[in-house]
Amino acid sequence: MSSIAAVVLAAGAGTRMKSAKAKVMHEIGGRPMILHLLGTVAGLTPAKVVVVTAPNMAAVQKAVEHAEIAIQQEALGTGHAVAAALESLKGFTGDVLILYGDTPLIEEETLHKMIEKRRKQKDCAVVVLGFEPEDAAEYGRLVTDGAGNLTAIVEFADADAATRSIGLCNSGVMAISGAHLESLIRALDNKNAKGEYYLTDIVGIANKSGLTCAYVKGAEQELLGVNNRAQLAEAEAIAQGRWRAAAMAEGATLIDPETVWFSHDTKLGRDVVIEPGVFFGPKVTVGDNVRIKAYSHLEGTSIGEGAQIGPFARLRPGAEIAADVKIGNFVEIKKSQIEKGAKVSHLSYIGDARIGAEANIGAGTITCNYDGYDKFLTDIGAGAFIGSNTALVAPVKIGDGAIIGAGSTISKDVEADALGIERAAEQQKPGWAKRFRDFKKKGTK
Repeated sequence: MSSIAAVVLAAGAGTRMKSAKAKVMHEIGGRPMILHLLGTVAGLTPAKVVVVTAPNMAAVQKAVEHAEIAIQQEALGTGHAVAAALESLKGFTGDVLILYGDTPLIEEETLHKMIEKRRKQKDCAVVVLGFEPEDAAEYGRLVTDGAGNLTAIVEFADADAATRSIGLCNSGVMAISGAHLESLIRALDNKNAKGEYYLTDIVGIANKSGLTCAYVKGAEQELLGVNNRAQLAEAEAIAQGRWRAAAMAEGATLIDPETVWFSHDTKLGRDVVIEPGVFFGPKVTVGDNVRIKAYSHLEGTSIGEGAQIGPFARLRPGAEIAADVKIGNFVEIKKSQIEKGAKVSHLSYIGDARIGAEANIGAGTITCNYDGYDKFLTDIGAGAFIGSNTALVAPVKIGDGAIIGAGSTISKDVEADALGIERAAEQQKPGWAKRFRDFKKKGTK
């Protein structure tokens, strides 16, 4: 579609969120909700996107920096907010979508339907997105005539009993002819119960001017407005349901889908198996034929084809897991490259390291990468074997094929194919344990 502009209203303080953070910056799947909406809008290839904020919303303005910013100096209603964007839309005669930064789940297909309806219907100035909720509550109502044209939107506070009985409700989302937008907005007044400039009044103004108005229906789920923490959790659940369904449709197996949590940008290959309780943070890419076992936590990581992860593994930002790698239970990897076929099977911490191809890291191994001030690299060569309960004090290099004896603390480089071992000499004192117990027993009498 061409000749489309979007105005996103994001000036609301969101007091019901009980937060110092602007409402539209609260996250769904690790991404501020307003960016979900702008991502959907981008699918329409709009000529212009204008985000309307309050004056003190620097964080929102920074997050949407690729859009034009318009400032609503006072909170005087939705019509007043759209008026703040008029300067940015000067001379634009295409379709203008009016959207809300706290309604992040609207689907691109629905926006297409609205624009197509406005373009198809003669003299249509406004198309409103309606829906039929199970509980109409205090939503504004869409009033239609016998021909199905939209004649008015009546806010709940101004509606009589007959109007409140209408089941078709207003989502607030509109597609408006750019040629008529300014004249309709300038005609608004605030003679209503709240003393605000209602955007909804443009429907009545358009009809009185000899123009027509129409509506299309959307699904209740996609029109959820997020005004408090409970609704934020509801929106998260809806988004997670969509992402799970998409993952399975694209060839991933989710053994217990409702226990798997995705980020907005999680990428899964085909024939990936995800066991219960797995959590994906932002920036995770998973190759084909990977199995991620139960209760693993992943963020900022890439996983190569055929790898196995977990159970109870933690992959932190910068973990690069190559093909056929095995990361086992209670293993934490941070900012490290684990090369093809390497194994870190249990109870280990690998940070700021390179583990060469086919290397085997024994249980309880840790890379001591931090001295309290700086981080240092541990480099383990291909085919190396690190014995259990080894501490590798970085910076240190273990050569290809080297073996490190169990229980060692290694602080110097070990050459290729060498045995590195560092232990105190073993001592045995015959009878000492019995004498110790006897002594303790006497002391308790």
